[in-house]
Amino acid sequence: MTTIPDQTPSPRRRRRLHSDEFKARVVASCVQPGMSMAAVAMAHGINANLLRRWVREAEMRPPARDLAQVAPQPVQAPRRETLFVPVNLPPPAAPTALVDIRIELQRGATAVTVTWPASAAAECAAWMRELLR
Repeated sequence: MTTIPDQTPSPRRRRRLHSDEFKARVVASCVQPGMSMAAVAMAHGINANLLRRWVREAEMRPPARDLAQVAPQPVQAPRRETLFVPVNLPPPAAPTALVDIRIELQRGATAVTVTWPASAAAECAAWMRELLR
């Protein structure tokens, strides 16, 4: 009989608490024209879903607490530069002539060779399906 040793539970992770002032500053930052909620959230180290909830809650509050009274904290979205790298491609190859489809069947002492135009490959496939049924 085997027993499982007693396991001590790992310490629970506590939620971070944010002050009302911090929330108001962050919400005021994201209501600026052209500001992305995701960029504001990343800049302040919080989850974008949490910031959306704070904004929604701020919109539901009575107008006595106006967001314009809180000085928005300057936020800069991360700048991503893209580089254009030219790639030299070989010139396209000249189209090759289609070669006919050639099928060789052998059953016992009998051998049959069928040549089919490659332009009618779909019909050849249908014929093969019927033949192999």
